[in-house]
Amino acid sequence: MILRDLIERKRDGGRLSDDELRSVANSAAAGSVPDYQLAALLMAIFFRGLDGHETRALTTAMLGSGQVLQRPAGAPPWIDKHSTGGVGDKTSLILAPLLASVGVTVPMMSGRGLGHTGGTLDKLESIPGFRTDLSLARAAAQLERIGCALIGQTAEIAPADGRLYALRDATATVECIQLIAASIMSKKLAEGLTGLVLDVKRGSGAFLPELDRGLELARTMIALGEAAGVPVVTLLTAMDRPLGNACGNALEVRECIETMRGNGPADLWTVTEALAIEMLRLARPTITAEDARTILLDALHSGAALEKFREIVAEQGGDVRCIDDPGLLPSAPHLADVRATRSGVVQAIPPRPVGHAIIALGGGRTSKDDVVDPAVGVVLRVRVGDAVTAGQPLATVHARTSVALAAAIERLRGSVAVGDGAPVNVLPWVSHRITSTGEELLGP
Repeated sequence: MILRDLIERKRDGGRLSDDELRSVANSAAAGSVPDYQLAALLMAIFFRGLDGHETRALTTAMLGSGQVLQRPAGAPPWIDKHSTGGVGDKTSLILAPLLASVGVTVPMMSGRGLGHTGGTLDKLESIPGFRTDLSLARAAAQLERIGCALIGQTAEIAPADGRLYALRDATATVECIQLIAASIMSKKLAEGLTGLVLDVKRGSGAFLPELDRGLELARTMIALGEAAGVPVVTLLTAMDRPLGNACGNALEVRECIETMRGNGPADLWTVTEALAIEMLRLARPTITAEDARTILLDALHSGAALEKFREIVAEQGGDVRCIDDPGLLPSAPHLADVRATRSGVVQAIPPRPVGHAIIALGGGRTSKDDVVDPAVGVVLRVRVGDAVTAGQPLATVHARTSVALAAAIERLRGSVAVGDGAPVNVLPWVSHRITSTGEELLGP
């Protein structure tokens, strides 16, 4: 393979063969080609795209560059969920133990926060001692013991994707639908799944804000799953305002624990429940959505989901005392409220400024090597459409230093919009359901 020829052909709108894409993936995984040539190829793909066959070939090639989890014969269904990311998007921490508590095996591979979005691994690692760097062998053993493992991508899993993703981030080629789909699906197919639920975010805080691009990404990933024999269901959910109240790693873990106690924010449960129903129905195709809802609510209210979370935390080295006493989670020393400067109606709480405020506090990262402070973040005190009076708290900032606290308050004060008149329109929390057989509109 002469990579320069592939770059030139894709630059000019040509196609790459299965063998060529396999060679690219294997060379990327082996480190036998320079970054600058891989970056040039990624840029050519970004502008010229990949057709459906090329996208499937790249996915298969990246999957084949590493190892996969082997689902034992006769094992229960293995179901996972993936979100395209957002602010306050913490559903994975509830979904994994909830589904495992009703007999579904959940090999959940997650990522870290980058840009304005949070990451499931960072949230989990805010629990003292919690380990997400499990080998495939250890993850497989844990799946057999307790039905769930919450892990990150290791060097064993799609190593070609690991290298290409880092280059995509560095070269501003992340937002290419075919590259996004191949990256996500190569990792998910490495889990040995029997079904996958995708949560594709839309709205101002999503990586792909536009509805049509979200639908295109959903269709692309569904097709990749179907080609591999893995049924995929996609829900489009809102990210035009943060999900739940807590935004920031340890703060979000606390909110998840409260939700598993039955006391979490209504919007967080709305999205979590919708995703959980789809996961359970993939595992048990004969049950109805209403039957699935009943099973899941029973697991939530009986305490089974929280008990399963306790098992997972213990298995992965975390301090289980934090579940009974969330006060043992990391906490920031400086707290203060962002207050309304006028009376009126909350018109908007845009997610990106909230996410950027958390980064400025030290709770997020702008590069993959940044160290994250698990204690800091923002807790929202109002929702879009709420009537507020001047001086009323809109959010509480949790900061490591008084200087960071003041800067975050100033940033957020100009972001939470309070105005006159009726509440602004917001997106429905769950708007579309997409499968290989069609699309269903669930909300306006």
